[in-house]
Amino acid sequence: MADLLWTIDLPVTWSDPGAIDESSLHAVHRPRFIEAVKAASEGQLFAMSGPFGLGTPDVPTFLGMHQASLGLCAGAVSAGRVVTSGASRRALQLAGGLHHAMPSAASGFCVYNDLGVLIWDLVQQGMKVAYIDVDVHHGDGVQRMFYSDPNVLTVSLHESGQYLFPGTGFIDELGEGEAIGTSINVPLYPGTRDTSYLESFDAVVPDVVNRFGPDIIVVQAGADAHALDPLADLSLTTRGYRVLFDRILSLSDVLCDGRLVVMLGGGYFFDATLRVWTILACMLAGVEPPVRFPEEWRRKWQPSASGSIQEMIDDDFTVEARASTDRTADTNRETVAELKDRLAAAV
Repeated sequence: MADLLWTIDLPVTWSDPGAIDESSLHAVHRPRFIEAVKAASEGQLFAMSGPFGLGTPDVPTFLGMHQASLGLCAGAVSAGRVVTSGASRRALQLAGGLHHAMPSAASGFCVYNDLGVLIWDLVQQGMKVAYIDVDVHHGDGVQRMFYSDPNVLTVSLHESGQYLFPGTGFIDELGEGEAIGTSINVPLYPGTRDTSYLESFDAVVPDVVNRFGPDIIVVQAGADAHALDPLADLSLTTRGYRVLFDRILSLSDVLCDGRLVVMLGGGYFFDATLRVWTILACMLAGVEPPVRFPEEWRRKWQPSASGSIQEMIDDDFTVEARASTDRTADTNRETVAELKDRLAAAV
């Protein structure tokens, strides 16, 4: 991804992450879990490693996994500090977005929760943080870590947990204690297309974020809600993503002087994921995405791709023109209406 953005020659400042102290990990993860990751990182069998979610098909262990995962957390924190220092209004971390990692367990390809470490660091700086997760899977780990923290708003739009991993993220998950109303979930019906997705976003997100009044917005920008992604069943197009990213950028500009940190996340179809994140990077840099990928870049990377790399940045199809799924849109409207009723009653 970085190689592509260099080729496009975006007007951005590149920076390497600094190191972070392991105390940042301990702020969001339990000591025994960190010990288990370190042991696995050195090729050791750690007693009772099963409960820590390591060595599973979703989270296979590998040598150096502690250092690699800590490096992602360092990148996240560095991106946040670039923004809070005033060096830039926006920062994009070209990795991470490991939103499934729990305080005491790895899950869903996620070892340490770099988003959790970032948000904790921002809160320590006195920031109110609005977290918006548009990955197709529920941001369960981040929600768990801040479920009772009134300084953090978590908003997740995802395919309903009734149909997809991790099986959580329902409308009754609203936070607890002083943080009631700061956990917002918009579970969407399989097959949701651009129009219904954006309608659901507009009906919920601007209002709850505005009422919360954040100092900064953190985004997990998973690309796996794309129609071509093989692991889920939402049907966004690159055009839908453009509008979605524009909505989020506008929120940050209006509500927190443009302060925005974006991480990546899921995306399991090389061609579609690459195009979605290219559009995202260009929009964050304030430039119009190119119409085509640079030809020299396509020639370089095509042999490594699992399928063909489409020449055009935007999709060559329109999901909205496919067979009608009116019931999907109606179901999403019903979900949003019930969520708003529950939220009104809770706060």
